[in-house]
Amino acid sequence: MPNTKQAKKRVRQDDERRMHNKTIRSKMRTAMKRVLAAPSSDEAAQAMPGAMKEIDKAAKRNVIHENAAARYKSRLHKRAGEKS
Repeated sequence: MPNTKQAKKRVRQDDERRMHNKTIRSKMRTAMKRVLAAPSSDEAAQAMPGAMKEIDKAAKRNVIHENAAARYKSRLHKRAGEKS
């Protein structure tokens, strides 16, 4: 439990950042699942730009690392290509 005023503020800030990051990460994962759950390669191809955009946004906002974003994008392309 924080004792000082500064520590209490830090806890508040951390909670706000955690919730903000959680929404960004959730949007990213949902977009990725849309691509993977698409029944055909055509639908996966349509969902792909949205997923790429969400992954890039998460990386830009430092929710995930740049290399993690590149890895997600690469794996998503690979898995979406297998649907054909």
